[in-house]
Amino acid sequence: MQITDEIYQNYVAKVNRYLLSLTHDSDLAEELTQETFYQAIRSIERFEGKSSLYTWLCGIAKNCFNAYRKKHPQTVNLNEPLSVTFSASPEEEALSAEKRLELIKSLHGIPEPQREIIYLHVFCELSFSEIGEIFGKTDNWARVNFFRGKNKLKKEANKDA
Repeated sequence: MQITDEIYQNYVAKVNRYLLSLTHDSDLAEELTQETFYQAIRSIERFEGKSSLYTWLCGIAKNCFNAYRKKHPQTVNLNEPLSVTFSASPEEEALSAEKRLELIKSLHGIPEPQREIIYLHVFCELSFSEIGEIFGKTDNWARVNFFRGKNKLKKEANKDA
């Protein structure tokens, strides 16, 4: 039991942030975080160590989120503005609060999976390798999609200027 407590303490905040990036709802993210750890504890013996523990937990979290979306499609609106506060990352510290809000609003015009990849890299501070593992793709795929999304953001910003 000590190992599972340690896993929970080490990863609960990161998994919750990841789910916040998907749900845009702190209550739902908390609920799905708890479900993620419940499912992880039930299936811990299936963890093969081919990825990091965090990546494995994010995969479970994404599955929990997708299951929730199937059961409650009308309650999950991925186009709502993000209304949660994230802890400051190096990228966020460089942006003022106003610019950060503009960035989040602009991200809604970016198609999936590029939008999710940008959220994961910027706000959840995942590496491209971890993002690739979550999507079942390579780190190069994640990197390419991140930069394509970033270029779309730049084009939109130039149109508004």
